[in-house]
Amino acid sequence: MEGDSVTLDSDLTEMMDDDLILWTFGPENTRIAEINVLADSMTVFDDVLDGIFRDRLKLDDQTGSLTITHTRTDHAGHYKLDIKRAIKTFSLTVYGVLPVPVISRNSSSSSSSSSCSLVCSVVNVSHVTLSWFRGTSLLSSIRVSDLSISLSLPLELEDQDKNSYSCVLNNPISNQTQHLDITRLCHTSADQGLPLLYVVLIAAGSLLIVAAVVICCICKKCRKSVETQDEDRTDSVLCKPTPAKTVSS
Repeated sequence: MEGDSVTLDSDLTEMMDDDLILWTFGPENTRIAEINVLADSMTVFDDVLDGIFRDRLKLDDQTGSLTITHTRTDHAGHYKLDIKRAIKTFSLTVYGVLPVPVISRNSSSSSSSSSCSLVCSVVNVSHVTLSWFRGTSLLSSIRVSDLSISLSLPLELEDQDKNSYSCVLNNPISNQTQHLDITRLCHTSADQGLPLLYVVLIAAGSLLIVAAVVICCICKKCRKSVETQDEDRTDSVLCKPTPAKTVSS
């Protein structure tokens, strides 16, 4: 995995007094490390190839084994160990850290209203397989080898489907899984009808409340008007002048 350390083992338990150990990398056999036992020297050439090995190479002075620390994908390739009495080759593959797949609705699909079209996608990956699973059963998969590209894998479901689905991205040493949330991405017809029913009920309830408030206000206003008229009538009676009595002498 990218970021790990790897040791290329020479299989030597000890070196001979006249051993010359040479490590090379790539199709051009670029020299990256060397041990000259006779000259009592040990050297790493970590500035070659634009410095991709800088501060990453370590030699074992007892066995001649080579360790690459903090590996990157550009450290992948062929390594050769050339000893006076033997040649040994290694093929190293460095896998990048896997992203978590993303599941979304497939807007480009022409699926019917009774089905749900989905797509699982990842970007900038290589040496991986992208797969759809229903439970533990493999439904479909797509694989990419050397190129770093974007991958997408579609899936068609019926609206009433209640199975468990997951999208898995994996390489030979690790994997990332994204589980499908059907209720969020695939709404059934019944699910679509419920919000509309709620809206209608809420609207009807709001209208009833408004009507009740209006009627209450009208009633209060009418009651106040009647009370005002009664008070005016009473005041009129109380304030009416008393007729003067005529006294005859």
